[in-house]
Amino acid sequence: MFDSLKKRLNQFKDSISKQENELDEAEFENADVTATNKGAEEARSERQSLDATRPLGQDPDKPQLQSARSLKERDTSAVAKQGTSKAFFEREIKQKDLEEPLWELEMALLESDVAMSVTEGIVRTVSDDLVGKKRKWRQDVGGLVNDALRDGIERVLDVNGLDFDSFIQRAAKPVTIVFTGINGTGKTTTIAKIAHRLKFQGYSIVLAAGDTYRAGALEQIERHAENLGVKLIKHQQGADPAAVIYDAVQYARAKHKDVVLADTAGRIHTNVNLMNQLKKIERVINADLVIFVDEALAGNDAVERALQFNTAMPIDGSILTKVDADSKGGAAISIARATGKPILFLGVGQGYEDIIKFDPEWLINRLLEEEST
Repeated sequence: MFDSLKKRLNQFKDSISKQENELDEAEFENADVTATNKGAEEARSERQSLDATRPLGQDPDKPQLQSARSLKERDTSAVAKQGTSKAFFEREIKQKDLEEPLWELEMALLESDVAMSVTEGIVRTVSDDLVGKKRKWRQDVGGLVNDALRDGIERVLDVNGLDFDSFIQRAAKPVTIVFTGINGTGKTTTIAKIAHRLKFQGYSIVLAAGDTYRAGALEQIERHAENLGVKLIKHQQGADPAAVIYDAVQYARAKHKDVVLADTAGRIHTNVNLMNQLKKIERVINADLVIFVDEALAGNDAVERALQFNTAMPIDGSILTKVDADSKGGAAISIARATGKPILFLGVGQGYEDIIKFDPEWLINRLLEEEST
């Protein structure tokens, strides 16, 4: 899961660490050469002073020369100490030293299907966090880079949160939730997973078969309803989806059910007629929550579709499916920032239990954990 992006982020950390170590070594060598030259010059100056004061005829190998030798030894010792002290001096990370690694980071994010605007935000934050940062000579900068990446990703995931469980608990019943998205992304299966999760928490569920267009859609949701033991409200194929969902809400009110989960026809976001149908559902139902469902594998396409659906029928959050098969992670990083609405759940398998509540910290930890060797 997200292995490709995780590998690229680790490469970025290694790149900066290697570069900073090389800069340390170069600066250390230059400092030693300078100190050695300075020490030699001072020794020559001391020797010249001794020669000038030596009495005529005195053996030059006597005390004065011994003094010069002591001076030389003292100076050599000072040079050695100065070189050793380099281990404790501070260096500052400079903008020019980060230009190439930051470019590599930008390419890594874009190639991992992270949206352009989100990529720019992450790179800018990482740069701001690192430039001017002071560190000890030969200090491993991997931790500093990791913190900067964490900060950058946290910021793009930081949108106005919606805690799904708290919302269901506090909202007036029945809570009506409409699910939107295109065909083939696992929307109906996701509805069944949410139904299973809510039923396990003690809520009574009604499903609404609002996908009245796709052949086999009714049979699919009927099978889920039977497996889960929940009530399904359906009309014949081709019926008005708004009418189906309306009837489901009325049934839930009459029977004192807690939650209505409404399926809708999968549609391409460029299909004007079907997108207008969502607007009608919104007018008729006035849903408590509208959730957009797409697959993580779609990457930037999922982000673009979320924006289009959000225009037709404003969404309250997203669910990404097939996350277990996603090596890139671009959609998971981008979709919340692009829509301004949180990711609520991640689908990680085919079973009813294979859905996890989204936690930004979980995602960041997955991306930034060290690769096993």
